[in-house]
Amino acid sequence: QVQLVESGGGLVQTGGSLRLSCVASGRTFSSSLMGWFRQSPGKEREFVTSIRWSGPSTYYADSVKGRFTISGNNAKNTVYLQMNSLKPEDTAIYYCAAASGWTRGLTGADYQYWGQGTQVTVSS
Repeated sequence: QVQLVESGGGLVQTGGSLRLSCVASGRTFSSSLMGWFRQSPGKEREFVTSIRWSGPSTYYADSVKGRFTISGNNAKNTVYLQMNSLKPEDTAIYYCAAASGWTRGLTGADYQYWGQGTQVTVSS
């Protein structure tokens, strides 16, 4: 079984920064793609960003472009999400996901493995 564990969430003021981390462990697993999604109360889960290790290639939701940066280490199955200029609307539970497929990872269906999530709260 593959496990994803996120860390780094917390409470931050508007305009502040946070860095989320996600580590995949468990049975032998080589991901081709890792991503971050988020879900706010009463809203559906939404794509935030993804990284394909070949390239690497990165993709971002329009709402976070220029503020968030995804990076990581394929060999260590680790991915990070640097979040700058945070806004109250970024408040959500952030989920890490991993896949061995060959998509851009823009939808939840692209991923086989998910973390439990980490709460990010941005106060106004």
